[in-house]
Amino acid sequence: MTDREAIADLWNQIERLETPELRGVFDADPSRLDKMVMSEAGIRFDFAKTHLTDTSLALFLRLTEAVDFEVKRAAMFAGEAINVTEGRAVEHSAERGEGKAQSVDIARASHARMRTLIDAIEAGALGEIRHVLHVGIGGSALGPDLLVDALAREAGRYDVAIVSNVDGVALEEAFKGFDPRYTLLAVASKTFTTTETMLNANSAIQWMREGGVEDPFGQVVALTAAPEKAMEWGVDETRILGFAESVGGRYSLWSTIGFPAALALGWDGFERLLEGAAAMDRHFRHANPMENVPLRAAFIDQYYARALRCQTRAVFAYDERLRLLPSYLQQLEMESNGKSVKADGTPVYGPTAAITWGGVGTDAQHAVFQLLHQGTHIVPVEFIAVTEAGDALDPAHHEALLVNCFAQGAALMQGRENAADPARAYAGNRPSTTILIEDLTPESLGALIAFYEHRTFANGILMEINSFDQFGVELGKEIAKSIEKNGAKGFDPSTMALIDIALGDI
Repeated sequence: MTDREAIADLWNQIERLETPELRGVFDADPSRLDKMVMSEAGIRFDFAKTHLTDTSLALFLRLTEAVDFEVKRAAMFAGEAINVTEGRAVEHSAERGEGKAQSVDIARASHARMRTLIDAIEAGALGEIRHVLHVGIGGSALGPDLLVDALAREAGRYDVAIVSNVDGVALEEAFKGFDPRYTLLAVASKTFTTTETMLNANSAIQWMREGGVEDPFGQVVALTAAPEKAMEWGVDETRILGFAESVGGRYSLWSTIGFPAALALGWDGFERLLEGAAAMDRHFRHANPMENVPLRAAFIDQYYARALRCQTRAVFAYDERLRLLPSYLQQLEMESNGKSVKADGTPVYGPTAAITWGGVGTDAQHAVFQLLHQGTHIVPVEFIAVTEAGDALDPAHHEALLVNCFAQGAALMQGRENAADPARAYAGNRPSTTILIEDLTPESLGALIAFYEHRTFANGILMEINSFDQFGVELGKEIAKSIEKNGAKGFDPSTMALIDIALGDI
């Protein structure tokens, strides 16, 4: 049997697995809690209320060997060009100190340059700065936005607004709370050619000029892997913070793209974030497959995608500070693994990335949980909670939050029979994972985000795809540019009518 035939055979066996009844798994295996609960970097990962069993776990471990998981994991940390379609290494972990020595040194130098600039800003080298306006899109905005919202609410260092949408309403909303004379503009773009970002940046420069700033470019910092483009646009070389081409956009918050978070948190907070991620890096890099937390989570993802054909995965953060996490994960997971061909260009076997969606508890309980409990869709659910409260109010608030979180997972698994009134019956046997963080700190958030990054990579290896390109986003950009240049010509009648009605002669 060839390697390809062996892999296909393992997938066939996984797809034919019998689905156990969750309500009976603890009775069937009294040691299940020990097997299915894993702790790392101050985070408890409870996979016990999923359908993964010793049998399915054994198959996935064999699949791990068949796809050379350990070899490919080592190749990533060694700085080899595992992004085969673009001929690049994948080195976001080097930004945290884990990777090829040369790349780690380059990342440290980049961070040192960023710290020097932050020290200068804090010392008043750019004048009095009270506000930070960060413009970017995709990974250049989602990561920094998550960090600032989760960790810097009470830091009181700067007012930070992160704008990604090209809709002028978003930029105007940020302008309302800021004085342009005391505003630092951070422009984040890997290529420094991203249409939406540069349009927002130019509008911000105009706003600063109209607000009395004689030299607005003197209050601009560029975050990019293309420093020459930033200089062409008008940013002084001393205020350009570069990062490596081998750091992908959706993995870039650890690089200089994290500049607004480093400003808002202070350098010590940013370093703690990096160390928390590095702790998860070390675990993922060295733990054997049986004890590897991100890999175990990937097994569960693949079980539900392949064996039960679940098309979505829901993530609910039972902590207001993590409200942006589901949006962050949407890009991380769906842009990485939303592919239809393997790394070698052949068609992928079976479904790839689930559709990631979610919200914030307890709000979601009164919105979407009806479908999760009694609908016809089977949706694996992920609950994320924090043991320590993030507020100083009556402890009843946090107790109610945690009780609701744990109750939802128990209810999804347990269900309720009601022969007298089927409308009040709950099927149960619905899977969930609970991730419990001791305290939301820079270290724990860094470890959590790194966990999701490595889980995404592990899923890609199991499916034999390249998780690090994103050509699917390019076609829409190309067509948009064509419309801007040529107008309503050469498109389908529907598109031409929309352009004519809404835009007229452009």
